[in-house]
Amino acid sequence: MKQEAFKHLFPQPDYAELTARLRRPAGIVDVILDTDAYNEVDDQFALAYLIRSEESVRMKAITAAPFYRDPRIGVCRSENPGDGMEKSYYEILKVLKLAGREDLCGRVCRGARSYLADELTPVPSEAAERILEISRDYSALQPLYIVALGAITNVASALLMDPTLVNRCVVVWLAGHAHHWNDCSDFNMSQDMAASRIVFGCGVPLVQFPMFGVVSEFRFSKPELEYWFRGKNALCNYLIDNTYEYAKLKYNYAGWSKPLWDLATVCWVVQGDFVKSACVPAPVPTYDCGYSIDMTRHPMQYVYCVEKDPLIADIAAKLGR
Repeated sequence: MKQEAFKHLFPQPDYAELTARLRRPAGIVDVILDTDAYNEVDDQFALAYLIRSEESVRMKAITAAPFYRDPRIGVCRSENPGDGMEKSYYEILKVLKLAGREDLCGRVCRGARSYLADELTPVPSEAAERILEISRDYSALQPLYIVALGAITNVASALLMDPTLVNRCVVVWLAGHAHHWNDCSDFNMSQDMAASRIVFGCGVPLVQFPMFGVVSEFRFSKPELEYWFRGKNALCNYLIDNTYEYAKLKYNYAGWSKPLWDLATVCWVVQGDFVKSACVPAPVPTYDCGYSIDMTRHPMQYVYCVEKDPLIADIAAKLGR
């Protein structure tokens, strides 16, 4: 396993204090959403759900994350990571306008245009700077929640730029697969493995929503989407029409269903009994897309179950307003 080059930059984590900060929040919390919104179709649902959950969430900023998928292995919606970030920036603005939340458009920031070159060098961006600027008003007792739905480049860059950020935030991230899976080669983690290793290893409070083996079960068929969202408003119609357009590119069979990965992830900061999780030692993501397990590592929160029925009822009620 390759040595974690960044370790000397960060303070030794206090395991008891970390464990306390990893509990689900109660009441209204302040959130930054970091999203590759144009990559698929579930980020748009997640953004809409968060901004319609005013009883739980104050949205402080929305940052656009880079993405690029090799067209040989999946649907490619960008030419390079910077293009993916730019398209995500405009997709965020589109969803906000459809939701009638133009007041939040001024809080949208462009993120990194490339991934980390190594584990010591941040990628400067408006997003990383904004994360740090906002975080200075927070503490371990009242943390800022950073909910990340794509490559973790913006967050890792902010941590490298100011390692004390670990004491002022909690990171909630859709990344990797279940710890019993044979690899962790999901799209979000594998795009920027240096950034992934930083977030798993620096001691920042981390809540992991794994993809295959956990959130992959939070999936919806066309009839389900029609039932829950069709005709409620312009936002809902866009969300399901956008899903159908993506499905035409991805699925060549009629009976498809689509995991709404990111939509499940944001529920950590929304009031409600939607997930089951456990505090476990943080694994080390490796450059060959595996996990190295060390039982002496600092704790992280590992989500192992998403309760679909109560969550979708809450989502449908809020998006259907």
